[in-house]
Amino acid sequence: MRTTEIIQIVVISSALLGGIAVAVGKFTGSSSAPSTADIKVPELSRLASKGKVAYNNSCSSCHGENGAGSQAGPPLVNDVYNPGHHADEAFFRAVKNGVKQHHWPFGDMPPRPEVSQKEVANIIDYVRELQEANGIVYRAHRM
Repeated sequence: MRTTEIIQIVVISSALLGGIAVAVGKFTGSSSAPSTADIKVPELSRLASKGKVAYNNSCSSCHGENGAGSQAGPPLVNDVYNPGHHADEAFFRAVKNGVKQHHWPFGDMPPRPEVSQKEVANIIDYVRELQEANGIVYRAHRM
């Protein structure tokens, strides 16, 4: 086979596989990555307002504006991060130690040592206020 024929086969195969993935996602209601969410932003408390500034400086490039997610990282305003599944301590650990990919297909989150504990606490206040305004509240996690 000539190189051009191989390239054509690869391109056609990729297109077919991509189409199949989209069709399966539409049929099952799932996809390989979450879409960004339409987030209601409440009037924020003083601490959450500080958290918004810290979030915008350190988190929004991956987790999107107002925790809505992006092509680089998952939405934090999502029920998977409700306080019963991911307690506040999980956010502290994620910033300090990083996180292995487990809920989403974005790869591992690296540690963020430049973000102080105080900033993380304020970011948590911000994220929790966004979550609550969008109907995400504590639900006990069950395996």
